[in-house]
Amino acid sequence: MGIWDRYAEFVYRVATGGRRRRFLATPLLAAFYFGLVVLFVFASFWVDEWLPFFHFDSTWWSLGLSLLLLVPGCLIMLWPVMQFFRARGTPVPLNPPQKLIATGLYAYIRNPMILGLLLLLLGLGVLFGSLSLIFIFTPLFIVLNVLYLKAIEEKEMEKKFGEEYLEYKKRVPMFIPSLRRRK
Repeated sequence: MGIWDRYAEFVYRVATGGRRRRFLATPLLAAFYFGLVVLFVFASFWVDEWLPFFHFDSTWWSLGLSLLLLVPGCLIMLWPVMQFFRARGTPVPLNPPQKLIATGLYAYIRNPMILGLLLLLLGLGVLFGSLSLIFIFTPLFIVLNVLYLKAIEEKEMEKKFGEEYLEYKKRVPMFIPSLRRRK
């Protein structure tokens, strides 16, 4: 059993374990993830200072484009969070809903929160005029999320939901939304 399999097993044990353990672990992991996002944004500011050609000045068009990315990004991120809370869970992998959510945005894309985060980070990059946030840190952050999802979360979901998740995974794409709903 590899390290990723052991971590997926750990996530599964915590997610299906006692309520107290989930209650304690959820804010820690949420703070870690939020801190990672903030770290990537501030690291891009440092790179922009260090490499002056990685920055452009804000103009009326960059403000408009950033709003076109930020607003849908926030909405796409918030909708799944509300769905998770309604299903008595959180977006944190250690305290997920106890049932598979396959409705709403999840009927078209398996990871809408990552899509929303991508739009949010791109919007912040345009808003702050940071080419390093747009072309270095956002893609890097998305790649790290994809690696986590593939190595850990999908294995944990397969173990937790079994055939139901495998069928869902076959019919719903991971990141690029399917515009038609499949039954």
